[in-house]
Amino acid sequence: MKKQLKIGVIGLGYVGLPISIALSKYFYVTAFDLSKKRVKSLIKGDDINKDVNLKDNNTNINYTYNFEDLRSSNFYIVCVPTPIKKNKLPDLSYLKKASISIGKVISKNNIVVFESTVYPGTTEEICAPLIEKNSNLKVFKKNDNILKKTGFFIGYSPERINPGDINRKLTNISKLVSSNHKESLNIIYKVYKKIIRAKVYKYDSIKICESAKVIENVQRDVNIALINEFAIIFKKMNIDVYKVLEAASTKWNFLNYKPGLVGGHCIGVDPYYLSYIAKVNGIYPKMILNGREINNSMNLHVVKDIKQISKKLDINFSKSKILIMGYAFKENCSDIRNTQVKNILDKIKNKVNLVHIFDPPVNKNIDKDLKKYFKNSLKKNYYDIIIITVPHDFIIKKDIKYINSLTTKKSFIYDLKNIYNNDKFYTL
Repeated sequence: MKKQLKIGVIGLGYVGLPISIALSKYFYVTAFDLSKKRVKSLIKGDDINKDVNLKDNNTNINYTYNFEDLRSSNFYIVCVPTPIKKNKLPDLSYLKKASISIGKVISKNNIVVFESTVYPGTTEEICAPLIEKNSNLKVFKKNDNILKKTGFFIGYSPERINPGDINRKLTNISKLVSSNHKESLNIIYKVYKKIIRAKVYKYDSIKICESAKVIENVQRDVNIALINEFAIIFKKMNIDVYKVLEAASTKWNFLNYKPGLVGGHCIGVDPYYLSYIAKVNGIYPKMILNGREINNSMNLHVVKDIKQISKKLDINFSKSKILIMGYAFKENCSDIRNTQVKNILDKIKNKVNLVHIFDPPVNKNIDKDLKKYFKNSLKKNYYDIIIITVPHDFIIKKDIKYINSLTTKKSFIYDLKNIYNNDKFYTL
């Protein structure tokens, strides 16, 4: 495959857009998204996620919502969402639609690389057959002689984008690349090596890279669940969990995770992908699912805690005015996918006088039903309860004196992430 590479990127979210921009410095890129609104805003130079500054990038990109425009590409990168359904099973609908659509425009010897998080086997057993069915081409196998056959190549390179992280960006995060054919593996490696300054690792097994990606987040989820369980235990014993963690961290090999809410499109989702394929293979993953159960229940623990503190301080919870500071699933980003703060809101919004939310970056991306709770300016001496949920930089920079000025005389502040490390604030 010696002809000039033309890149087609499918999905322009937190993963697809940075990749499109980075690659456009070396290749012609056609960047596709289903959302016309999203594409039109990108053409105007506006990224609603504020993850990249499009106006500072003199890029070689054609943004489009017409999949047919991808027909001229010969190297496809799939960055579509892989969420979960209400029953916690993997939702591969976006991935399947992308595979079917690629099958309708792909040509022989083209390469398709998947970045979406999946369970092991998805790329070869679900995506590749859908491309085959819709293209009348066969995927090249490991030992196929490409001079004697007509087909296409597949690869997998798991995304490691960390939204909101100003230090770890696409280019300086190590990258895994894999393919089931030596020819395509070398090409995929060279393409990513153009834009990745960190180490790029090659694997000839797609399933190895699919597995590596999914366990990266499962490991974090289980570790945070353990710390959350510590927090619940020590709370009951009237012991400060943060001081316990500080003390334990004096040992060199202690992993200093912090308690809190676990949401998002990765940590709160990937365990269900691995547990699904484990069950398919006759294994019930106790630790993975128990960790999920603990982390999913933390919003209940927070609400229960706040009610108990209200009773202790003789604050009428049902008549209280509550301010929630932070709504995104993690700090310094506007992504609200699977945010556990939503569950806190749902549990208190109809049981108190009013609820306001302070998270200006999120405010720009939400629907009308949610927007009514959001405030960009806050009233002094107004709130009976303040819940600090997400340690955004713009929240941390507000000093304790300011936070206190928002409260009524009879009030309290629940600092969920121990942002201010203040003995007068309540926390997990």
